[in-house]
Amino acid sequence: MLNELSEVIRIKEGDIKTFENVFKRFYSPLLYYSAGITGRHDIAEEIIQDVFYVIWRDRESLQIFKSLKSFLYTCVKNKSLQYCEHKKVVNTHEEYVASNIRIDSEAPPDEGIEAREMERVIMKTIEKMPERRVKIFKMHRFEEKKYSEIAEILSLSVKTVEAEMTKALKSLRKEIELHKSLL
Repeated sequence: MLNELSEVIRIKEGDIKTFENVFKRFYSPLLYYSAGITGRHDIAEEIIQDVFYVIWRDRESLQIFKSLKSFLYTCVKNKSLQYCEHKKVVNTHEEYVASNIRIDSEAPPDEGIEAREMERVIMKTIEKMPERRVKIFKMHRFEEKKYSEIAEILSLSVKTVEAEMTKALKSLRKEIELHKSLL
């Protein structure tokens, strides 16, 4: 415990060697801990990197009075739970939009007209989106690629892909709701 407090003091003073040692010592256990919460190794890696980045960036104002280990695990737990909550919101939006995008070929004629109109609204909304967002949306929706696959293909982080999908789904939902309110 005393050793950890002295490490915190050295990190606060900008001792990069101490910071690297702490990173190396805690990286693997924290990675497994985060992966256990998120269920995704790639996301766990990003979370650990984010936590250590923030610690280094804000090192001068660190407020660690007890265990460094406890502090790190708490940070990783909170970030991992935030990811899970964000993922839950994204999935909810995707399900909502997907339920509004489906076109039932067996639908009565009136519903077919409404479905074509809805498809027009969706396509018009997609055309307004930035190119990267459209590419990500189409890869996920029409090519059924996972976020991690899209991230790798486009050389982006998974979080960036998730953020773009969230924005795309949000704008689609907004336009669909607006269109429905006008009917």
